Amino acid sequence: MFITFEGIDGSGKSTQARLLSEALRAAGHDTVLTREPGGSPGAEEIRRLVLEGDPDRWSAETELLLFTAARRDHLERTIDPALSAGKIVICDRFADSTRMYQGLSRGDLRATVDKLHAMMIGREPDLTFLIDIDAATGLGRAKGRQGSEERFEDFGLELQEKMRAGFLALAREFSARFRVVEGDRASEAIAADVLAIAQSALAEAAA
Repeated sequence: MFITFEGIDGSGKSTQARLLSEALRAAGHDTVLTREPGGSPGAEEIRRLVLEGDPDRWSAETELLLFTAARRDHLERTIDPALSAGKIVICDRFADSTRMYQGLSRGDLRATVDKLHAMMIGREPDLTFLIDIDAATGLGRAKGRQGSEERFEDFGLELQEKMRAGFLALAREFSARFRVVEGDRASEAIAADVLAIAQSALAEAAA
């Protein structure tokens, strides 16, 4: 099963992806925890290009090509081999983030994103968790990390609000695989809900 986590910056999705991987591994499942952009050596190199530096470093069109290149390498070298080996792949962000950040953020590129995804990736997750949180709260958390990968956070609150609304719309569009989880709670409470949903999905897949 291919499980992804989505949400605005600072939503806590990375923590929840890790906690789910740990819980499923403890229950006897063989899991692979990965991330985007990144997840393979080549994709990690591209990650540094797109997440660091000035906000205006790349146009949305150039970003789309870079993210797709990173995703293709990630798919070939990490995701597909793990799924073929019967493992559960848990990924922090996937194509839905590109549909939002490049397809929606600075222009109307959604059709281009979907066309390129169909041509070069051709895979959707089996289950996607959207960790939903207030945009201002998420941005405050993200900026509080004070890391080097803050290029998208530097676009400010307006982008985060637009992304939150966009992710919720995406969850309605792909309602068969999306599960929206309230993110403004203790991480343990969120993790318990996420685990219950994932276990139910795994049981259905095995039936």
